[in-house]
Amino acid sequence: MSIWKKKPLSQLLNEASESEKGLKRTLTAWSLVALGIGAIIGAGLFVRTATAAAQNAGPSVTIGFIVAAVGCALAGLCYAELSSSIPISGSAYTYTYATMGELLAWIIGWDLILEYAVGAATVGIAWSEYLNNLLVNVLHVDPIPYALCHSPFQTSITGEQGMINLPAFFIVAAISLLLIKGTKESAFVNGLIVVVKVAIVILIIVLGWNFINPANHTPYIPQNSVFVDEHGVNHHFGGIMGILGAAGTVFFAFIGFDAVSTAAQETKNPKRDMPIGILGSLAVCTVLYILFAHVLTGLESVEFFRTGGKEASVANAITSSMGASYQWLSQFVTVAILFGFTSVILVMLLGQSRVFYAMGKDGLLPKAFGDLHSKYQTPYKANLAILVIVGLFAAFIPGDIVGDMTSIGTLFAFILVCISVIVLRKTEPDMKREFKTPFVPFVPILGVVVCLAMIYGLGWTNWLRLIAWLAIGLVIYFTYSKNNSKLNNPNK
Repeated sequence: MSIWKKKPLSQLLNEASESEKGLKRTLTAWSLVALGIGAIIGAGLFVRTATAAAQNAGPSVTIGFIVAAVGCALAGLCYAELSSSIPISGSAYTYTYATMGELLAWIIGWDLILEYAVGAATVGIAWSEYLNNLLVNVLHVDPIPYALCHSPFQTSITGEQGMINLPAFFIVAAISLLLIKGTKESAFVNGLIVVVKVAIVILIIVLGWNFINPANHTPYIPQNSVFVDEHGVNHHFGGIMGILGAAGTVFFAFIGFDAVSTAAQETKNPKRDMPIGILGSLAVCTVLYILFAHVLTGLESVEFFRTGGKEASVANAITSSMGASYQWLSQFVTVAILFGFTSVILVMLLGQSRVFYAMGKDGLLPKAFGDLHSKYQTPYKANLAILVIVGLFAAFIPGDIVGDMTSIGTLFAFILVCISVIVLRKTEPDMKREFKTPFVPFVPILGVVVCLAMIYGLGWTNWLRLIAWLAIGLVIYFTYSKNNSKLNNPNK
């Protein structure tokens, strides 16, 4: 048994051609663009923008978005080639299995579990917080009791003890069941959400532009300094390191097109639709991000986002700088955030279940995860397992999970995808490619460099967390996955 054994490309392509026996092909290019936008516009736009401005870059958070977008575009071109040439569920996990062998495939699959599970649970907890915001500030009714919307490890300033975060568990469970019902139905619901929240984002940009205070954009790139947050963690603020830190912080929001590639096997025409879905969602969201960040940092000062305006930062900035006459817009933002968080959770859980599905079929995880529902043709056992894992995490763990963990996991996946393109060009030069990454190996190498720069900007504490997670994964691989791998144990 070799830990470096590769999954034959011919086997992957045969699995794709037999799609009528597996996952249903129901998604179009528009569905994929909507899925990408659904993941990208959400926690990043409404939460991470203010966080990155306060902790890292001030007004130059817009440059951080550009750096993150460049890294995504370079990796996205690599994703587009691989996902259109190898239209199989599993995203970077599958591509790595075909190009660099089983051990690295396991590492990236384990990394993707971190990316999606931590991300979905964290956004689920944020969804719970904004549900209370909706109840109090929009519907003007009593909030959910503290004990029923906070984990047992949390205590309010008045001494109330949390018990369980029921709203967070509810949204994770509801979306998991929707995904079991079918990918097409899930994509339709997500499409409606995308239309609503994109319209509201554009409304904020258009109306807020007239309230930008130029003083809040001066200096646009603050001088180098150190900002210490309420947890005692140091952050590089200002200068190049601040911009790189901001890029890594907001990168949490750019994983949408990564999740799009996990649905390749359910796409009607993957060779045409995958590049459109991946690059189209990235292009739309990058423009909206830069404009939104420019408006938000112009409405209020960095100090505002560090203090009184830290929570519900967008709604608070609108109320503070645009006046009572725009209270309706602040309320709309609260609704948009709930919509945004909902679609982010949907796409993350979709991506997580498809990675479980691919790894279950390969024997690296229990084979039950590779079973499809007899009626809906979805990986329902994988969805149910994720419902339990992510749901319990959201219900009982506090919401101060560092979003940077999701960012660093994603960046690591992107690096391996960029390398996979170079390797596959050498080992399979005659493979039919409907979409080719331009200027290989220059584009993939540049993608690796930009992603490494953002990982560097996230700081050593996040490097250690990633290393610890990967160490746990290696233990599982050598004690279970290696012995149950179908590729290394064909007779099992």
